[in-house]
Amino acid sequence: GISCPIQVTAGSPPFVRTALRKVLEMPGGKNVSGRWRGKKAASKGGASMYPADDVKTPLMRYRVPKKPKLRPSIQPGTVLILLAGRFRGHRVIFLKALSSGTLLVSGPFQINGVPLRRVNQAYVIATSVVVDLSGVTVPDIDDEFFARKEDAKKTEEEEFFANEAKETEVSEERKDAQQLVDTGLMEAIKAVPLLDAYLRARFTLRNGDKAHKMKF
Repeated sequence: GISCPIQVTAGSPPFVRTALRKVLEMPGGKNVSGRWRGKKAASKGGASMYPADDVKTPLMRYRVPKKPKLRPSIQPGTVLILLAGRFRGHRVIFLKALSSGTLLVSGPFQINGVPLRRVNQAYVIATSVVVDLSGVTVPDIDDEFFARKEDAKKTEEEEFFANEAKETEVSEERKDAQQLVDTGLMEAIKAVPLLDAYLRARFTLRNGDKAHKMKF
């Protein structure tokens, strides 16, 4: 019969010994010559055929991701400056942290057009301005609130002739939640002079501005 292609001697390198040990640990590994010919191994009922490609075995992950911690400068009511996304440069008010670690913010919508959104704290600048949220009712909103509803799949012919872009419809649930939050925020904003104008103004940098020396 065909002998094992791995020959181990006293002076063999460590990796050769490791390779042989792994072969012997495989099903039918002790009958190496028989398994090498592709025949069914006599011991432990080894398989007669082996996949030509490497089969990846999924790794067992026991690590549970932890909820990101909020920066000390971000507290409920803190005015944040968005640095990315559709509303970059706008100032928003932080309401609470969601279970995923993202931040629930609002413009409010009546002032600068920013609706209830979730943003990553890595893309915001926390300012020193804090709005009193004692009179604001924050609804029980979590990440499922922002999940998009999947439409029924269309055939290739229907997609080809669908020239008109579908308009995004805002659900009544979102409208009610936005109205509830904005009502309380508007009362708190009116109590602070010039806060309305501050939230309307967009943050921009011009030539010569030194962002690292600015105090927000």
